[in-house]
Amino acid sequence: MVSYEEYMQIKIMRKQGKSLRTIACELGCSVNTVRKYLEDGTAPAYQGRVKRESKVAPFATYLQQRVAAAAPDWIPATVLWREICAQGFDGSERTVRSFVATLRPVRTPDPLVRFETIAGDQMQVDWIEFRRRKGDSLFAFVATLGFSRASYVEFVTDMRLNTLLACHANCFTWFGGVPRRALYDNMKTVVIERDAYGPRLHRFQPGFLDFAKHYGFQPELCRPYRAKTKGKVERMNGYIRRSFYVPLVARLKLAGLQLDVVTANVEVWRWLREVADVRSHGTTKLRPGTQLVVERPSLQNLPQPYPALIKTAIPASGKQLHDRFQNWIAPLQHPLSIYDQMMGAAA
Repeated sequence: MVSYEEYMQIKIMRKQGKSLRTIACELGCSVNTVRKYLEDGTAPAYQGRVKRESKVAPFATYLQQRVAAAAPDWIPATVLWREICAQGFDGSERTVRSFVATLRPVRTPDPLVRFETIAGDQMQVDWIEFRRRKGDSLFAFVATLGFSRASYVEFVTDMRLNTLLACHANCFTWFGGVPRRALYDNMKTVVIERDAYGPRLHRFQPGFLDFAKHYGFQPELCRPYRAKTKGKVERMNGYIRRSFYVPLVARLKLAGLQLDVVTANVEVWRWLREVADVRSHGTTKLRPGTQLVVERPSLQNLPQPYPALIKTAIPASGKQLHDRFQNWIAPLQHPLSIYDQMMGAAA
C-alpha cells in the first residue's frame, strides 16, 4: 500500500507523460501497483505518524498503584521519579511529572507573604501528629531554622515535656549550635498562660523555661489565630508528609507492614541528609544543607548537656541519635525478613 503522498506523485508523474514503468522505478513499487491506483482513482486514507510508546508506559501500573496506596494523600512526582529510576527508568523527571499530573487536578497554592530572618536568629518548632492510638501513637518533632531552612525531624510516641526537651537537645546537636529565638504555637508543654503578665508577657512552663535558659534561647509564641506566623516550619511539615511519610507508609503498606518509631527515625535522618538538605528550596532557591554551613557560625555554641535530661530517661531514639551524629547510620535494624518485604514492595 502506498501513502497518500506517493499516490499524488503517481498522478502527477502520469500527467507529466511518464510511463508506468518509469513511475514504478522512481517510487520503488511494482508496475501493477501504479496501474491499480491510476485505474482506481481513489486516494488512500491519510496515515498519521505512528505514536511511539512513552518511556513511562512500562511503569504506569506501578505509579498508579503507588498513588492509589497513598490516597487520600499525595506522593510528589520527584519521589516517584526516583523510585522508578531505581527500577531502570531512564527518562526525565518532567516525563513522570506530566504522567502523574493526569491522576489528580492541579492545585493552585495560596499566595503567602514571608518574612526573612538573619542567620542564627530564629528557629520555628512544631509537632506533626500521624497516629494517636492507645499504645500505638506516632508524632514527629520538627524544627526549622529561619535563615537556612535546614530542618531536624525526630519521630516519637508522645509529646510530653521530657520528650520535647530531648528533641530540642538533639536538634541543637544536629544543627551544630543554638539559635537566639525559638517560635512556638500554644503547646501546653511550652506555655501555661498567654499574656499572663501583660501583652506578650507569657507564663511559660517552668521546666521548659529553665531548659531554654540553659541553652540560651528565648521562647516566643505565634500571634493568636495566626498559625502562618511560623509558616517556615509548617511548610516543612507538609513537605515531610508528602515527600517522606506518605511514600514510606505506602511502601510498607504494600508489604503488609506498619511504620514504627525506630524505622521512621532511621529513614527520616537519612532522608534529611540525602534529599531534604540537598533540594532547591521552593522559596530561597538554595540548598538548606549548604545554607546551614553559612548559618552555623552565627549559632550560639552548644552548652553542656541539660542536667535534668541526664537524670531522666531520654527516648530511645534520642540516645541512639548521639552515636548516629558521629557515624551517621547506627546499627538500628529490624529482622532482615522485614527489609526483604519492604524491598519487594518497592520493586
